[in-house]
Amino acid sequence: MADLLLGAALVVLVTVIAGLARVLRGPAVVDRIMAAQLLGTGGIAALLLAGVATAMPAFVDAALVLGLLAAFATVAMARAAPGRDDAP
Repeated sequence: MADLLLGAALVVLVTVIAGLARVLRGPAVVDRIMAAQLLGTGGIAALLLAGVATAMPAFVDAALVLGLLAAFATVAMARAAPGRDDAP
């Protein structure tokens, strides 16, 4: 069972790497924001799968921290996006 969970974590990481290409290339700011959110969500999923597979609770703590960072990063990127009406 642990091998299956680690394999699933690897598949999730591959999709995260594919999403990283979208963050770097664009084409629009909205695409980059959504891909960055995918990186956070995929990273959380991979950490949780690896944590359950290896029975290491530290992975769950890291997933929680990554979840907070991903949420704050998404809000910061959305606020800095060009074309906002209430931009400073």
